[in-house]
Amino acid sequence: MLGGPPTHLMWSSMFNPEKPKVERKIDWRRLGRLFLPYWRQESLVLICIIAGSALGLAPALFTRSLIDGALAHHDLHGLWVDVAGMIVAALLAALIGVYQGYLNSLVGEGIMRDIRTSLVSHLHRMPIAFFTSTKTGEIMNRVSNDVDNVDNVVTGTLVTIVTNIATIATTVVTMFVMDWKLSLLALTVVPLMIVPLGPVGRRMYVVRRATREKRDQIESLTQETLSISGITLIKSFVREAFEAKRFFGVSTDLMKLEIRLAMVGRWFIAAIAAMVIVGPAIVWLGGCYLAIYYGLTVGTIVAFVALLGRLYGPASALAGIQVQIVSAFAVFERIFEYLDMASETEGTRTLPRVAGELRFEDVHFAYAAGRQALDGVDLRIEPGQVAAFVGPSGAGKTTITQLVPRFYDPQEGRITLDGVDVRDLDLHSLRSHIGIVTQETYLFHDTIAANLRYGNDAATQAQMEAAARAANIHAFIAALPDGYATVVGERGHKLSGGERQRLAIARVLLADPRILILDEATSALDSENEALIQAAFDEAMHGRTSLVIAHRLSTILSADVIFVVEAGKVVERGTHTQLLAKDGTYARLYRTQFEKGNVELSFQPPVTGSAAVPAP
Repeated sequence: MLGGPPTHLMWSSMFNPEKPKVERKIDWRRLGRLFLPYWRQESLVLICIIAGSALGLAPALFTRSLIDGALAHHDLHGLWVDVAGMIVAALLAALIGVYQGYLNSLVGEGIMRDIRTSLVSHLHRMPIAFFTSTKTGEIMNRVSNDVDNVDNVVTGTLVTIVTNIATIATTVVTMFVMDWKLSLLALTVVPLMIVPLGPVGRRMYVVRRATREKRDQIESLTQETLSISGITLIKSFVREAFEAKRFFGVSTDLMKLEIRLAMVGRWFIAAIAAMVIVGPAIVWLGGCYLAIYYGLTVGTIVAFVALLGRLYGPASALAGIQVQIVSAFAVFERIFEYLDMASETEGTRTLPRVAGELRFEDVHFAYAAGRQALDGVDLRIEPGQVAAFVGPSGAGKTTITQLVPRFYDPQEGRITLDGVDVRDLDLHSLRSHIGIVTQETYLFHDTIAANLRYGNDAATQAQMEAAARAANIHAFIAALPDGYATVVGERGHKLSGGERQRLAIARVLLADPRILILDEATSALDSENEALIQAAFDEAMHGRTSLVIAHRLSTILSADVIFVVEAGKVVERGTHTQLLAKDGTYARLYRTQFEKGNVELSFQPPVTGSAAVPAP
């Protein structure tokens, strides 16, 4: 028995959409590590920000000089110097701004690439249980929309914060150098912009999080209903009106949340806007008083008013930046939530060569719902043998085949390949020796050649054609106008079911695995395709250890060993002749099915009272 709770019960709890959300704290060090590879560019951005902030002071300072110096003393040369200084400072600031924009984009896009790559790579290493418990639309929303929002954080929010802080710092220092009394007066309204940030931010966080979750629902609905399978189902049951109503309902919920989000702190934003007007008025009042009674120059007052835009504007922006920070935290939280999920556990051993001996030793397995799928399975398959698994639907046949490549792990017992527990093997090493062909063949929206090379990206054209011939699909491909360059369409739906399955067999043959797992369901195909696929299966199984979920009599008759599976147990095993001689479950089912001329071994549950023959 493995230590701890059953693996799939843990996955069920982890991916249960109804489970309560756990509040997470932002790890600033983790965020900092995202920027670490770009520290040189970030250093240059900081230099650009400081230089730009310093140059931004020039217009106010030159204005003071122009009024108190050039105009007061009728100095034409001084006038030209002050105006030229303004122009040069503006041009330099513009050039620095362009270069800073380039650096911002470089860092932002780079971090987005890194996060997206890390997230997708991590998802590729997640267990199958995660994908069976999570809607595809939710996953896609996090990989696309959430990561896209990171760009706004990096190139917008963070740069805005640093820029505004630098602008405020340089402005305050300059103001105090010019006149400390007027500076204190100008700063009196700043606290009114900052105090309400806390409650507004907390409310913003709650609403923003609910908004992101509602977007997940919309993405999931869109993914499900606009896929080929989904739209076919909708049209088959004439459910267009129902789906439109359902989508309208979810969209309405999102609309209400977005309205709440827009209105949170609206009074606060309005107050800040008022302060931007009130502040200069106070400065004009105080400045004129100081000018009348204490000799403050007009140029200083005008320069102060000009600098107030560099003080109140960034201060109000920093107040509003709370909204963006909250949104950023919500985005990073969702991304880190996925990155922190446990991926598939890996062993460290590798098998350069595989003979193909498989053993199940007292294997027990239950899915997350608690249904016992396998109950003490013991079996052995010799290297190169063809093992057929037969039994009723839900008996555990597919579960047995999915445990071999470790799509799932048993809660009790072990599975060995050439005497080595598969849990001790490196997953790449294990799965590189296993080829899988299922009834539901998946092809990418790409060319036939690209889909074939998915099994072996180094395959030559000659090797592809050889594999296609072995799978009885080369003649069909060669007859197409574009041959192997033909695009198969979404999920391969431009091809028939039989053509897709033969392509899948050719793809596996290119990988040249030692172990084959085949679900050779062909009952829905015409007799010609069925014969072609059966011949392809025979070619694929030659010389390889093969686990076949058998549906056809010919496969069962030619199998080296047949395992009869019922209720998660292997109740009988042997060759076709041996099992008939035992006159047990297999023999009874064979007589009821095949002696009536049926071509499929579609087992039915045994008649009440009939005893299953125990496995030897």
